[in-house]
Amino acid sequence: METEVQSNFTYMGRTFTGLGINESSSAFSDCNSDRSGEFPTTSSQSRRLLIACASDNYNSDELIQQLVSDLESNSMDVQKQAAMEIRLLAKNKPENRLKIARAGAIKPLISLISSTDLQLQEYGVTAVLNLSLCDENKELIAESGAIKPLVRALKIGNSTAKENSACALLRLSQIEENKIAIGRSGAIPPLVNLLEAGNFRGKKDASTALFCLCTVKENKIRAVQAGVMKPLVELMADFSSNMVDKSAFVMSVLISMVEARAAVVEEGGIPVLVEIVEVGSQRQKEIAAAILLQLCEDSVSYRTMVAREGAIPPLVALSQSGTNRAKQKAETLIGLLRQPRSGNAAATTPARGSDVSF
Repeated sequence: METEVQSNFTYMGRTFTGLGINESSSAFSDCNSDRSGEFPTTSSQSRRLLIACASDNYNSDELIQQLVSDLESNSMDVQKQAAMEIRLLAKNKPENRLKIARAGAIKPLISLISSTDLQLQEYGVTAVLNLSLCDENKELIAESGAIKPLVRALKIGNSTAKENSACALLRLSQIEENKIAIGRSGAIPPLVNLLEAGNFRGKKDASTALFCLCTVKENKIRAVQAGVMKPLVELMADFSSNMVDKSAFVMSVLISMVEARAAVVEEGGIPVLVEIVEVGSQRQKEIAAAILLQLCEDSVSYRTMVAREGAIPPLVALSQSGTNRAKQKAETLIGLLRQPRSGNAAATTPARGSDVSF
């Protein structure tokens, strides 16, 4: 995730900061908290909450119980205020996440996610995301029926709701059995849409969720059928997108499928992969070589296409200067590309070390 824009509140001469998240990003960064900073400063309830959050000794139990009660108010404004304050309490005070869940907040928050009011939906989604940061809450959130409403928000919510729904689904997918439930609830196509059409943060969130969900075979099938290879190839071709690594890692978990390999070729992925081997970073070169190796191990026609794209010279360079794993994969791929391109033997020769693993 990117650095959140800091939200600063001044009240009674004191400035409250620290409402942002700073995280270094590697190939993927987890969704650690909501990134919204639009909390109003004029509300007396917000002032009360900020004063409470600033105190090291305050007792939050009474406040939490009142907020949970307010979630079920007949007034939408009261519901919004309660959801906003719960998301803030859960964001900045990790110890509150379990308290809020135990106070019964999860089911009424899930009800808010189904609201037709997009702001109320966003607040509900984001509060659930922040509660899911507590590992003890993830199972309860899923069992309380959050998955389908989160998928709906991913489809029709505003941009923040979509991004935070993707993050919340990622958190829930860290429980293995939830991956299947999330896929069967229809999450994969809207995640692909977010990857293709979202802003940079949305693309990052979507790619991270897809990477996690697509360790399950049936979700791999859904992703390929939803057209995931098109945005993956486009993002990998654009080095300025800052999405090359993430997109390549998503491709790597899909490439074991015949349908995925055909989709990569159909979307023009071979020239893109060869270019990455030639000019990418060391990590990008390694993963691109691994994907190309998967493409070529059982297909003479794909080997021919890869060779014609001029892959051998950069692969030779990689075999001499890459990481140990990159060298191994480059050498194996070079051997395949130099085999005769006709006959059954060439088509069926197994590729040593051709799994896409890192």
